[in-house]
Amino acid sequence: MTGIDMSSALEPLVGKRTAAALESLDIATVGELVRHYPRRYVDRGKLTDIAGLEIGEQATLVAQVEKSALRDMRSRRGKLLSVVIRDEKGATIDCTFFNGHKVQHVIHPGVRAVFSGKVGVFNGKLQLTHPQFEPFDEADEIRPFLSVYPATGKITSQQVARCVRQVLDVLDDPTDPLPELVRGREKLTDLGRALRRIHVPESEADIHAARHRLVWDEAMGVQLALALRRQATATRPAAACPPVPGGLLDAFDAQLPFALTAGQHAVGAEIAADLAREHPMNRLVQGDVGAGKTVVALRAMLQVVDGGRQAALLAPTEVLAAQHARSLRTLLGPLGKAGELGGAEQATSVTLLTGSLGAKARRQALLDAQSGAAGIVVGTHALIQEHVGFADLGLVVVDEQHRFGVEQRDALRSRGELAPHMLVMTATPIPRTVAMTVYGDLEVSALRELPKGRSPIATTVVPLAEKPSWFERVWRRVHEEVAAGHQAYVVCPRVGGADTGADADLVDTEDPDIGADSDDGQAKRPPMAVLEVAPKLDDGPLHGLRIGVLHGKLPPDEKDAVMRAFERGELDVLVATTVIEVGVDVPNSTCMVILDADRFGLSQLHQLRGRVGRGSAPGVCLLVTDMPAATTARERLDAVAGTTDGFELARLDLELRREGDVLGALQSGRRSGLRLLSLLRHEEVISKAQVYAQHVVADDPGLRRHPGLAALVGETVGDEERAAYLDKV
Repeated sequence: MTGIDMSSALEPLVGKRTAAALESLDIATVGELVRHYPRRYVDRGKLTDIAGLEIGEQATLVAQVEKSALRDMRSRRGKLLSVVIRDEKGATIDCTFFNGHKVQHVIHPGVRAVFSGKVGVFNGKLQLTHPQFEPFDEADEIRPFLSVYPATGKITSQQVARCVRQVLDVLDDPTDPLPELVRGREKLTDLGRALRRIHVPESEADIHAARHRLVWDEAMGVQLALALRRQATATRPAAACPPVPGGLLDAFDAQLPFALTAGQHAVGAEIAADLAREHPMNRLVQGDVGAGKTVVALRAMLQVVDGGRQAALLAPTEVLAAQHARSLRTLLGPLGKAGELGGAEQATSVTLLTGSLGAKARRQALLDAQSGAAGIVVGTHALIQEHVGFADLGLVVVDEQHRFGVEQRDALRSRGELAPHMLVMTATPIPRTVAMTVYGDLEVSALRELPKGRSPIATTVVPLAEKPSWFERVWRRVHEEVAAGHQAYVVCPRVGGADTGADADLVDTEDPDIGADSDDGQAKRPPMAVLEVAPKLDDGPLHGLRIGVLHGKLPPDEKDAVMRAFERGELDVLVATTVIEVGVDVPNSTCMVILDADRFGLSQLHQLRGRVGRGSAPGVCLLVTDMPAATTARERLDAVAGTTDGFELARLDLELRREGDVLGALQSGRRSGLRLLSLLRHEEVISKAQVYAQHVVADDPGLRRHPGLAALVGETVGDEERAAYLDKV
């Protein structure tokens, strides 16, 4: 059979039943099969002899099942499969499999397989307990490497390997999408050879060369997609808003009670230059907690208002939107009171527009936005609804970018004939590779310097597993801070009350990413909840203090009332979910207790503790956990306690999280095209691919002359996404 290419259907090649089984892996075409790479290899030259095994050794060996027997477990329900395996030299070792009934149909006498596991001892004899295993057939005997594939219950790795070899035997070499210039400069092997050698390698060098080439494919696919998005955005005209001497921005700068940092000046200059151009700005400003991003954003908004246009600030939650509106009005003072008694002559006005406003207030807010009476409009996702209109929207500021999808950003960016400028802010520092890969369609600026006057924050892990008595000390410390005239937060992972049913309902509706399972395999109780913790504190260790409750399920007016009471000092302690994670600014708050701190990510913990120490008094953050020492969860908490550098924690967070969760933000459709690309290991490749991609797209904006590269974008981030880019060009 000839003429088989990457788009060919699999069924004629592998049969109807096997093709159906492969669909459980989302594999339907030849291309999807050959892009289903081995997850590991067994080097037959490095296999261990059973006779040379030692206790504690991690061993990989080839052996044949000699005997197998299924028996009941003694101390609990279930079956054990006891197996004796023999290697080519005649030595034997026992293996034990839990849930033996699930593997007995595969591990039976006569089967040859690769077994991998840690060598232990039982009743004085060496054994492998629940080892990984991979059966193989005679064809594998002559190959130096055994390829082990991701598989499912419907198809084994061995069957996948057989299908791959069957397809490779008849597959025509694909047309190489990477330009010859790139392949030559980077010394990359041809695509056809790379695809064959990653599946059937003859040496370790084959594996490395093939993986390196295929990583390049994925990096180029991602960077081309981002370059296309950037190009499509840049082709739209935007309203130029150059600085206006003697305008509102100059008046604001003149009344600022503090000096801008060097970083704020530098980033402000970049933004000012972007706003003065006739193409839309698309800039990401990342800054650590307390780096002064709000002032930078406000100065950009005032420059646009000086140009006769409006600015919109989009926040992820109503609490944060209301907080932003109050903060902007406070910073502006008389300059934010247009039409009001005491307003400055050139003043503008700040309007809050959220989904929960009353009918009368909502009508007025919509009118202010539509008529242009409001120079600055602050709101939640309600701002991107079709019926919300603006007189002349010149700038969109998106706060906490990771809470919004690309589609939501584009909904605001695509309004009107002139594209508004776009400023994206995040207080979650982003590693360089993530910025290049996930936000590659944006220019990136960083605020690393903290304004003068910010107080230090001391962070301590409270390990209840080893030192339960410290829990009492936590609440004494809260009393001490309140007695000194300060306030405190107590943060819980979930709301509680009526949400104690399904796991999906355990967390605050505004905080959907908090997990309830341990990453160390520990059996865990339900996470602590605001509605359960608050009354216990009121009746117990914090009795006598004024305690408030705040979470995402409260009606918006109640949320606002609680926050205002806390800001005015009418509450001593606020028991809350992570609804306070970003944007909340109460300088008198000096203490934060985070219960079940192991349930949160590194960056989230860093964001939370940034709510204290915002005034002249030092802050303290207490991370309470019952996870034992020497667990991954405790390592994460120790990392947070060990540094206040958000950029360092962001990199650690990336190392500890699944990269697929980050890269998944790039993709659409049912199947991910990213299998080998690593944000941590492939920074140099990603950086080079970004440069090549920008050159290619600048020369060929629609990739009309590079159909192979256009197809690569589709394979990597999805055909729907690629079509969206090309339609805009």
